[in-house]
Amino acid sequence: MSLAARWVRRCETRDMIGARLSRYFAAAVLAVALACAGLLAAPSARAQTAAPSAPQGTAQISDTTGTIEIIAVQGSQRIEPATIRTYLTVREGDPFDPVRIDRSLKNLFATGLFADVVITRQNTTLLIRVVENPIINRISLEGNNKIKDEDLNKEIQLRARVVYTRTKVQQDVEKILELYRRKGRFAARVEPKVIELPQNRVDVVFEITEGRPTYVRTINFVGNDYFDNDDLRGVVLTREERWWRIFSSNDTYDPDRMNYDRELLRRHYVQEGYADFEVVSAVAELAPNRENFYMTFTVKEGPRYRLSKVGLDVNVKDLPKETLQSAVVPQAGDWFNGKQLEDTVDAITNAAGNAGYAFVEVRPRLQRNPETKTIEVTFQVREGPRVFIERVDIQGNNRTLDRVIRREIRLVEGDAFNTAKVRRSKERLENLGYFKQDTVKIDNTPSEVFPDRTILTAKIEEQSTGELSFGIGYSSATGALFDVGIAERNLLGKGQDLRANFSIAQQQMQVNLSFTEPYFLNRRLVAGADLVAQRTDYQSQAGFTQNAYGGTLRLGFSYNEYMYQRFTYSLTATSLSGLTNGVSQYIREQSGTAITSQLSQILTYDRRNNVIEPTGGYYITLSTDLAGLGGSERFVRGGIGAAMYAEPLAGFIFSAVGSGGYIVGLGQDLKIYNRYQLGGYTLRGFKDYGASPRDASTLDALGGDWLATASFELRLPLGIPKEAGIKTKIFNDWGVIGSPKSLKDLGTIQVFDSKALRGSAGLGVEWTSPVGVISLDYSPFIFNAQSFDRKSHFRVNFGNRLN
Repeated sequence: MSLAARWVRRCETRDMIGARLSRYFAAAVLAVALACAGLLAAPSARAQTAAPSAPQGTAQISDTTGTIEIIAVQGSQRIEPATIRTYLTVREGDPFDPVRIDRSLKNLFATGLFADVVITRQNTTLLIRVVENPIINRISLEGNNKIKDEDLNKEIQLRARVVYTRTKVQQDVEKILELYRRKGRFAARVEPKVIELPQNRVDVVFEITEGRPTYVRTINFVGNDYFDNDDLRGVVLTREERWWRIFSSNDTYDPDRMNYDRELLRRHYVQEGYADFEVVSAVAELAPNRENFYMTFTVKEGPRYRLSKVGLDVNVKDLPKETLQSAVVPQAGDWFNGKQLEDTVDAITNAAGNAGYAFVEVRPRLQRNPETKTIEVTFQVREGPRVFIERVDIQGNNRTLDRVIRREIRLVEGDAFNTAKVRRSKERLENLGYFKQDTVKIDNTPSEVFPDRTILTAKIEEQSTGELSFGIGYSSATGALFDVGIAERNLLGKGQDLRANFSIAQQQMQVNLSFTEPYFLNRRLVAGADLVAQRTDYQSQAGFTQNAYGGTLRLGFSYNEYMYQRFTYSLTATSLSGLTNGVSQYIREQSGTAITSQLSQILTYDRRNNVIEPTGGYYITLSTDLAGLGGSERFVRGGIGAAMYAEPLAGFIFSAVGSGGYIVGLGQDLKIYNRYQLGGYTLRGFKDYGASPRDASTLDALGGDWLATASFELRLPLGIPKEAGIKTKIFNDWGVIGSPKSLKDLGTIQVFDSKALRGSAGLGVEWTSPVGVISLDYSPFIFNAQSFDRKSHFRVNFGNRLN
């Protein structure tokens, strides 16, 4: 080959190699550029849908010979190298021990400050390379509507200006999900996102998808024979999903509520005589669509026991058995009742305390006989340990003042410890309504200093006590009505009650402002004041409209747990308007404004087992009013009321309610609005004022000087679940009213008057609906109605207050 040809061949080969190198170099440059672009983009504000991967720390020590001369730290930004060295288990001058170096690696990760740690050896230098966890700039919650931000922030542990870790994020996600599960939303999802910022900072965003509520579709019971499923569904607090429960959350699944349902079932069966009852299991199965739960309670009823013998064994020096015998409620032949036994233990303890024996211990001893299905009960009263209260601590009250809680606790420092008083203190705290249901606990722990002393700790969890209410309704007495009110039951944490209310109806308008101090002058005195302005239309009944405004001062106190008395003083200005020539002369002569200065008292003895819906017990009230301490009105009035309740058969509630009153004018005629009226709510089957004496010429109602009423009612079970909220009843009302003597003395008015005893009988239905309580009374039977009476067979009332 010629020299020229060889030269050309060499140049071509060199060009090919150069071209290949150029391509390789271009590819390398492109790869480096892309990597740099990625690095540059990393610090920008970009959201990552997942938290950074878990730390992958290593300790690369292959040569363990020699000693550590230098410990160097690289990568630290906020944390001083000297601080990092304090977490190490090796020091300069120590050998390269792999075990101690590995422990140092774990110690650094345990601080939660680092995303990654690498420990290597470079000759005689131990090099610690760290990647610090970022600092949280802010926490953001998105998508949460059912739970407020402040409620979620109370539960999560991440905060601004703290170190971010993947573990804390995962824990906070679980806490948020747990809160939603307690709200009955098991379909909720939480996706944490991290937005990286410059200077190794991040924003953490919890994106929440709340999902639909997870309702309880069915509640089933297995193993129950005596009570059917509908009966037991009425016992548990959880309810099956129904359209009318739009204002309730009890139809959503809550594991804590299900545990409480187990206890409710146990109490119910034990009160009915099933001493061996147990809930074998309680299972809640989530449907595949994650929208419904199916709850199943498996129970074991066991036999039903009667009491074969009830005894009292007193072994306390100088304490006679007869002193405690009256406190023993159960009797031989009764069905076993666990609640009754607890009440008897409290009653015996109180009776011993009243007799001067504070240190007694009462324990019921049970002897079962499965063959005869009977239980022998002996209440053993023994000398208890002499224990005194060292101090009373309170926990959980962030708003309610300590003194408000302490005054409900029946024990103070230095008192003898009394279990019954501890129970009563718990009940009184629960009755305040300031604390969440089933959160009040009173524990006692032995003193660390004195062996004969104990420390009481009241643990509570507060709830909202403010109310903003709107109401709509209808009543046969006042027509359609609208109501708005605002109330605070624990004003400034002092236990004071402040209420303001405005209501307007077709026949009535009222504005009311009320304040109550439950412990006036730091004593057990209930004091309060009311301001009221009211306008009531009585045109259809008596031909006038009543306008009244004034104020009331109240003061009450309790003699014991069952008897209390209240005194009131009221000053009211009342005027009649809308009077025409067709109105009774007696009413027309009362035009103008009258001032009533009235002092009243009411004494009540109440032994009902429940104030709202009693099923047993009774109450008696005595009241007196005296007007004439100033003002223009002069009269004295006395009244009495009584009621008793009983449950002769399960579900059948019988009540008998009676009342009577008498009013006498002191040297002057009584005003129409001070007299008694019979009809409406005092005697069903008659209109308001329907059975009252009337002016013979105008047929206006004039009222009476005295009144007596009686009402008998029997509530009937329908056989439908209690949760439906429907109640039926049959009733029988009676009433009699006396004529106003002063009108006869005038001789100017002819009065239709009869002291005849009127009566009515009928049936009624009451439904606790989503729009409030709706009641309908139908009185087809009316007895001894007079020719001038005005009857009304139907009486309707419904109303709702949305808080």
